This record gives sequence, structure tokens and C-alpha cells, in this order.
Amino acid sequence: MNELLVRILNAHGGMDRWRAFQKVEATIVTGGGFFALKGVLQDPNPRRMTVWLHEERSSVLPYGAPDQRTMFTPDRIAIEKLDGTLVAERHAPKDSFAGHQMNTPWDPLHRAYFNGEALWTYLTTPFLLAMEGVRVEETEPWLEGERDVARVARLLSRLNRDAQPRSGFLLRGGPDAAPSRL
Repeated sequence: MNELLVRILNAHGGMDRWRAFQKVEATIVTGGGFFALKGVLQDPNPRRMTVWLHEERSSVLPYGAPDQRTMFTPDRIAIEKLDGTLVAERHAPKDSFAGHQMNTPWDPLHRAYFNGEALWTYLTTPFLLAMEGVRVEETEPWLEGERDVARVARLLSRLNRDAQPRSGFLLRGGPDAAPSRL
């Protein structure tokens, strides 16, 4: 683990504190124009998001009906009843987005996958960067004019799912400030 990543993790409570917890739950309300563009309208009702912290897994409750929830992992997305009865599922859900354009309509499983992936990432950042299978490197400093304002860590690959390095998101740690996410 590089020194910048250690600084970023320590600024967020450190690994020992992170390991003390298994899940995080949050009440979420989503909206905006994106879901309407995909043909999946969002009501303004709050939902309960559960994220497992040490594995890529999440759930949203309710989803589609008061007695339904989603269950997300990278390999499978499902909508199920609270008693576990399966309503719908898709294996290799990321593949179902192949060929999609900005205005390609989504079905409920597309949206469930997007919610699960995005919210798991949001709620586990920056600690997901320390998970097994994740590669992070420090890049050139972020410059504004002639001034070095931030050191930047770039995500190269996540959880052994990507064969080629890619940039997922950036974290910065200013020379005089606590690290923060861009």
C-alpha cells in the first residue's frame, strides 16, 4: 500500500476502525433526470440501503413493491421478496449493458444493478482501495497554474474484475490538508 493511500485511509479513521464493522445502512432518496432518461421513474419515497463493507454486496429495500428488495453482487442482481422468494434475477449483469447508449431504456434489473454498484462504491470509499485485488498508484500531482495543489491516487483495477488497468476515480491529498475525494 503506498504512502498516499495510507494517509487517505488514516484521514478516514484507519483500517482498524474499518475492520470493526461489517455493514453500513443508510436511508436514501434518489432522483434527478437520469432515471427518467432511462425510462425508470423514481418516486420520492425513502429507501433503506445496506452495504456489506468487506465484500461487494448491497441491497435496497423496498424495491418495486413494499415487500421486495434487491440483492446485488458483481456476478448477480436479483429482486426478491422479503421471505427470499425470487422475483427476477440476472447473472453477469454488467454484460446486459453492452451496446447501451445514453437513451437506451433500462428494465428494473438494470436499475437495481446500477444502484447496487454505485451505492456500494460510494459507501465503501476510500476503504475499497485497500481490498484484495485492488491496485492503486500515485500519479503526477494535480497542478493549478504553477502550484502543486494535490497528490492524486488513481484506481487501476477493482476486485480482480478488470483485465486492463483503468482509472475508476481519483482521490486527492493536498500538501497541507487532509485527503478528500474528488
